[in-house]
Amino acid sequence: MNTPLIPQSRAERGYVALCILVVLCLSLGCIPSLQSYFAWLTPPVALFLGLLCAAIFGTPYAKFNSRASKQLLQWSVVGLGFGMNLQESLSSGAGGMSVTIVSVFGTLALGVLLGRLLGLERKISYLIGSGTAICGGSAIAAVGPTIDADERDMSVALGAVFVLNAIALFIFPPIGRYLELSQNSFGTWAAIAIHDTSSVVGAGAAYGDEALQTATMIKLTRALWIIPLAFVSSLIFSRGGSRVRIPWFIAYFVLAMIVNTYFLQEVSPELSRWISSLARRGMMLAMFFIGASLSWSSLRGIGAKPFVLAIVLWVIISISSLLGVFFFA
Repeated sequence: MNTPLIPQSRAERGYVALCILVVLCLSLGCIPSLQSYFAWLTPPVALFLGLLCAAIFGTPYAKFNSRASKQLLQWSVVGLGFGMNLQESLSSGAGGMSVTIVSVFGTLALGVLLGRLLGLERKISYLIGSGTAICGGSAIAAVGPTIDADERDMSVALGAVFVLNAIALFIFPPIGRYLELSQNSFGTWAAIAIHDTSSVVGAGAAYGDEALQTATMIKLTRALWIIPLAFVSSLIFSRGGSRVRIPWFIAYFVLAMIVNTYFLQEVSPELSRWISSLARRGMMLAMFFIGASLSWSSLRGIGAKPFVLAIVLWVIISISSLLGVFFFA
């Protein structure tokens, strides 16, 4: 009997070759002197490469992709904890806790409601709402395994969020300058309205040093809501009479933050940054496996509704948070 992962057909050999190429690029991108050469390899690009792989070679290793993507996502979330300072995140959010609570749970509830009105599957609506409410791909990666979301659900939610992230990175700074927002006001707005931390940092840096600092601190605070959201999600989506699946990797995520805050930052901050960078590379590899699990026929069956939901949610939270910052900051 042949080992399932040994390539036999031309499609399987092509798939394995592309996997090796992606892993090689991600590995070389971890080397500081080579990072600039692989800056093009972002989560959206990794997801697109996976989709392209599925379109060309099919899905010969669907079970392997499913298992690998789920494990990589969970451990990558844990690794991201080594890039967060627990004390700074908690202290920066002390003053705006009420705003954070309202925006997080309001966005999530609105996403589920609008998804129902659009006739979307519950898990897709929940994932898109989670990514919009907290921190984009990281939130989706953390919540997905706790609600047993499959590759199709994850890919749709991640794809929609990543597209809007790229748009926000370019349009937010010009809008802020046109409205003459202060550095602090823009940083607050970007942290609430832009999904992923990387895009928040990029937009803040483009606006100014103070905006970058404000945006980063507020976004890190919002990222902490991944922890309660993952536990609540496992309760919401547990079937009646069945045992609730405890997302243990979230506990490891918290432990990673504690270790980073009280040990690594003092002993070896370089190691902390390296682990965090490696985790982001692992998440990109997971994006590739998710995309490689999907056929074009399954994507065509999804339709435009998930993207409509993501856009509507993004527009609502962007305008409402901008009004809040503009008039009350």
